[in-house]
Amino acid sequence: DSIVVTENISRHLREGTPRRRAAMDATGQISVAVLGCTTTLVLAFLPLLFLPEGAGKFTRSLPVSILFTVAASLFVSLTIIPFLASRLLADSEKPEGNRALQAVHAAIRYVYNPILHRALLNPLRTLGLAALLVAASLPLVPIIGFSMFPPASAPNFLVQVEMPDGAALSRTDEVLRRVEAVLAEEPAVRWFMSNLGHGNPQIFYNMRQRETATNFGEVFASLGEWDSRRGPQILDALRKRFREIPGAQIVLREFSNGPPMEAPIAVRILGKDIATLRRLAVDAARIVEQTPGTRDVVNSVRLKRTDLDLGVDEAKAGVLGVPAGAIDRTMRIALEGQTLAQYRTGEGRAYDVSIRLPLAERHDLDTLDRIYLPTQDGAGVPLSLVTRPRLEAGPNRIDRLGRQRVVTITSQVATAHVTSKVTEDVFARLAAFKLPPGYRIAAGGEAEAQLRSFGGLWNAMLLALFGIMAALILEFRSFRASAVVAGVIPLGIIGGIVALWLTGYTLSFTAVIGFIALVGIEIKNSILLVDFTVQLQRQGVPLREAIERAGEIRFLPVLLTSATAIGGLLPLAVEGSGLYSPLACVIIGGLVTSTLLSRIVTPVMYLLLAPRGRVTRVADPRAEPAMLGA
Repeated sequence: DSIVVTENISRHLREGTPRRRAAMDATGQISVAVLGCTTTLVLAFLPLLFLPEGAGKFTRSLPVSILFTVAASLFVSLTIIPFLASRLLADSEKPEGNRALQAVHAAIRYVYNPILHRALLNPLRTLGLAALLVAASLPLVPIIGFSMFPPASAPNFLVQVEMPDGAALSRTDEVLRRVEAVLAEEPAVRWFMSNLGHGNPQIFYNMRQRETATNFGEVFASLGEWDSRRGPQILDALRKRFREIPGAQIVLREFSNGPPMEAPIAVRILGKDIATLRRLAVDAARIVEQTPGTRDVVNSVRLKRTDLDLGVDEAKAGVLGVPAGAIDRTMRIALEGQTLAQYRTGEGRAYDVSIRLPLAERHDLDTLDRIYLPTQDGAGVPLSLVTRPRLEAGPNRIDRLGRQRVVTITSQVATAHVTSKVTEDVFARLAAFKLPPGYRIAAGGEAEAQLRSFGGLWNAMLLALFGIMAALILEFRSFRASAVVAGVIPLGIIGGIVALWLTGYTLSFTAVIGFIALVGIEIKNSILLVDFTVQLQRQGVPLREAIERAGEIRFLPVLLTSATAIGGLLPLAVEGSGLYSPLACVIIGGLVTSTLLSRIVTPVMYLLLAPRGRVTRVADPRAEPAMLGA
């Protein structure tokens, strides 16, 4: 905004207008366009405040900061900038400007003007070529692929060790130490720390701590710094070595951005019978494992849990005088313990005194023979006398989704594979999977998150477009002029898609936000051109001459604003951030193509769609416009 106002004031000074008068006239001439530009950008980002789900909460700070910054920019450009210009700019400038400005104007005059003139002579052919460019960029979208949030590109990672359910803590410790040995042999690993029997404390904002379990261990390790080329190779080599460790499921997990998610790929099978679900899950997991691009496939019900059924003979226990509930109470005291008293220290601290069996090491079933049950006559009865212990297999977990039983098969995505493409391949293979009546397969993981988050994002884009069109119609009072301004949108999409393709980023959540921002910025530049063309027409300038003069005069501020935006985003693009670099690349690529193409296409569209009615001629360009036949 400040660039546009300052450039317009400077142009008036070069035309010989006194400094204070130039500041007032130039600001008044451009104020409606600046207000329209800011309004379109605000309307582009405003719907992002109301995005649903965790993705909306995750990115909400971005539109909030932009909305307040843009509002402040509008205030500064229409108040402080004209005041400073009236005090600091030279009273009179050379009509041709300095050398840099002369070079730019020469390029505009001898390169841009002839191209624009030829395009105006062949408007339909020009629009056809532009449409062809847009159509040629669309096939790149499936090649780019979709993703929710990209990896965090952090040097830290987790190695999760999961043993069969019921495994001893000592056995989990043995496997965990073998994992540590593999990490210690890798020179790139700077340090690591292990947790046995539970997960690490929360070390990343979307990684939750695992509950305590004897069959689980976790190692938190770091490479020191992340190299986008060597890092994935090192982690893949570690995964290969971990697969050689028998008896455990070992998963190396990288950190990723976005809200918490169970896994990039998740297949959910819903139904009634847990045994049928288990059988279906085994077959489905085999299909997922055979799909190229999947790794670390986990079936939540892969292994059954082994339970000990005491086989209590209630009738025999009653005959021997064992009170009702005494068996349950005795076993609870033996295994879990019971608080009998409290011990208080001299400092006033209290400690519970509990009683239970010694459980420092695992015991055999023969230990049950040493447990006695109380009877009514005071004589103890051996537990083994009223029980017949036996081992039974049972489900290790029962999950529900929408009150239906569900089993979930999760999978990570192999290096150099796009999550959306692998997910599509997985469910295409599962489509031929025959399910019994009453059972169905649903997508979880990133596919489910995309459906919810991108659904809200598409709604936000529609709201933004309708809001922008309403603002344009209010400003120009013409559907045709508004359509000309909005016609610049596809031109930026070309550059955004090509930029993602060249940089290797996917069409992620933040990349789509970049396209929304691009719409607002593109329309800002288009408004400057169309608004000035309308002003020239109101002054009595013929249509074609007004288009060519507006294109020449407004080329410089549009070029400067686009170059400023590109320069501001360039550090973010080259940083290699998996989260916001795609957003920066989309905006930079879109600005490059829209700045170059819209300077030709927008004038051509205005030539074809401009109102054909009589335009009232006014002497003062700041006067209220009156358009007939709009």
